[in-house]
Amino acid sequence: MALHAVSPAAVSSPLRALAHRLAQRPGCGCLPKQLVSIYSSANFAGLQAGPLVLRHSDKRAVLTHATIEEIEAEKSVIEEQAKEKMEKAIETVQTNFNTVRTGRANPAMLDRIEVEYYGTPVNLKSIAQISTPDATSLLIQPYDKSSLKLIEKTIVAANLGVTPSNDGEVIRVTVPPLTSDRRKELAKTVAKLAEDGKVAIRNIRRDAIKAYDKLQKEKKLSEDNVKDLSADLQKVTDGYMKKIESIQKQKEEELMKI
Repeated sequence: MALHAVSPAAVSSPLRALAHRLAQRPGCGCLPKQLVSIYSSANFAGLQAGPLVLRHSDKRAVLTHATIEEIEAEKSVIEEQAKEKMEKAIETVQTNFNTVRTGRANPAMLDRIEVEYYGTPVNLKSIAQISTPDATSLLIQPYDKSSLKLIEKTIVAANLGVTPSNDGEVIRVTVPPLTSDRRKELAKTVAKLAEDGKVAIRNIRRDAIKAYDKLQKEKKLSEDNVKDLSADLQKVTDGYMKKIESIQKQKEEELMKI
C-alpha cells in the first residue's frame, strides 16, 4: 500500500488533532510540523479490518491497523474460552436435571445428597454403592455400615419424595409413582434450573464482550471489529440457549410419562 505525504489539514479531524499534538510535543524532533506520513484517503476503505494507530519513528508517523489475522487470533482465544465455559454450564444443567426424579428409579436422583461423614460433608456416592434392582426402587449399600442411620436421615431431610428403609444391612429407597400435582411441581423445578443455566450462559457472553471492549480501549480492535465479533458471539450464545431448551424439553417429557 503506497504512502503519501500530506499536510495535517488534509487529514480527518481526529487524526489531524493527533498529528498536531505529536508535532508540538516539547523536545520531540521526530515529526515535522508541516508534514505527517499517512495512508492516502483513497486507501482508507482498506483500514476497516482494525483500529487506526499513529506510530511515529525518528522521521515520520505511519497509520497502521490490526490485520485480519490478528483479529481472528483475538476472536479465537476469547470465543473458545467462552465456548468452554458454556459447555460446562450445559453439563451443570444436565447434572441438575438428573437429580429431579421421574416416575422411574435412577441413582442420579441422589447425586446431590451429601452426608456429614465424621464431621465432613461427602457425596453419598463416595461412601456407598447405589444400584437399581427394579424400576421403582434403589438399593444403597454403604461401605461403612455404621453410616446407615446417618444416610437414611439425610435422604429423608432432602425431601425427594421417596421413602428410605433401613434393615441394618442396606437402605432400600422406594420411588412412588408421581401424582399429577407432583409432576407440575417438578416441571417448575426443571424450568427454574433451565433458567439458571441460561443466566450462566448470558453472563459468560457478557464477560466475553467485556474482553472485546478492553481490546478496543487498548486500540487493538476498532468499534466495528467489536460489533462484528459480538454478533458472532451472539450466534454462539443462541446455540447454547437452544441446547438448554432441548434438554429441558426432554426432561419435561420424562416427567410426564406415566
